[in-house]
Amino acid sequence: VAQHLGENTVRTIAMDGTEGLVRGQKVLDTSYPIRIPVGAETLGRIINVIGEPIDERGAIPTNKTAPIHAEAPEFVDMSVEQEILVTGIKVVDLLAPYAKGGKIGLFGGAGVGKTVLIMELINNVAKDHGGYSGFAGVGERTREGNDLYNEMIESGVISLKDKTSKVALEYGQMNEPPGARAGVALTGLTVAEYFRDQEGQDVLLFIDNIFRFTQAGSEESACVGRIPSAVGYLPTLSTDMESIAERITSTKKVSI
Repeated sequence: VAQHLGENTVRTIAMDGTEGLVRGQKVLDTSYPIRIPVGAETLGRIINVIGEPIDERGAIPTNKTAPIHAEAPEFVDMSVEQEILVTGIKVVDLLAPYAKGGKIGLFGGAGVGKTVLIMELINNVAKDHGGYSGFAGVGERTREGNDLYNEMIESGVISLKDKTSKVALEYGQMNEPPGARAGVALTGLTVAEYFRDQEGQDVLLFIDNIFRFTQAGSEESACVGRIPSAVGYLPTLSTDMESIAERITSTKKVSI
């Protein structure tokens, strides 16, 4: 639900194709926001924005769920200490060290090794820290998502045979409606938050690509008739970005 127009009319954002929907169709009110499966059972699996598995490996066997819209940790729970996440990649640790609970932009042209670096980081964090990783594919090409999944299986980051997978994947590819592309960033964040808050794990979260999140937000904004801001961005750009950034943080014991 994006807007309330009067007492019994709402304007909604679609999370899937709208073919076959008609005016006046009956809908079911679930009385809660989108809830997705969380926990160790999501490791090695691919889910979409509403938590449905899309890797053709059956349902995710868990009864643990969490809403994708959540509050950031309380100020008293946050850690203010600066601590470096040792990645085990010498050039990164020396020249551009990663701070726990911080945010890093990975910039590079096509084919220069961004995905290779991501795979290496996931592998090292799993081996050195016993930690988990999350990968939210926001508006990326389906081919790239498929390639990444198969590369992870080859490198052993995802295991199809046992429960040793170290990464959970959340995909909202570029053929999806804008609601799914914008929402999947929150889906990936929610999976990571569960590992941080409930299982006490350091989590490495990749969002590829955060710019596509803002593009999807602009499309959503146009759909509900909001006036765009500078350069065509959505007027709520700061609010939307901060709602994600504030949840990516260090708590007293662990961090995303």
